[in-house]
Amino acid sequence: MTTHSHLDYVNPPELGRPSGFSHAVSGVGRQVFLAGQTALNPEGIIVGETVVEQFETALTSLLAALRAAGGGPEHLASLTIYIVDMDDYKANAREIGRVWKRLVGASYPAMAGIGVSRLWDKEALVEVQGHAVIAD
Repeated sequence: MTTHSHLDYVNPPELGRPSGFSHAVSGVGRQVFLAGQTALNPEGIIVGETVVEQFETALTSLLAALRAAGGGPEHLASLTIYIVDMDDYKANAREIGRVWKRLVGASYPAMAGIGVSRLWDKEALVEVQGHAVIAD
């Protein structure tokens, strides 16, 4: 078990070494549930042509909501990524990982990547939804 601030990252050896996620995260504090964010700009238009560009915009929006709730990237306990084209997402995983490290850092919450046929806005390629725990 690794501890980062108020969160404990639990990665039991019998589950195998995780890469880019944690198997479980526990924490004590105020719970913040973060709505799904796509690459929607303030004018209500999806921006970005690629999954990497859209992931960066969506994650930036999720982190803005988290900041408005009094938290930061270090408070993310879980994240779900809804992906329209899984092959494209996987092909760009390294670049997406660089975006993650730049915006969030080296901590990885419990995560899931789920393939979907489409999102609310048909131009959206990816959506991120999360849960954070902010220490009191």
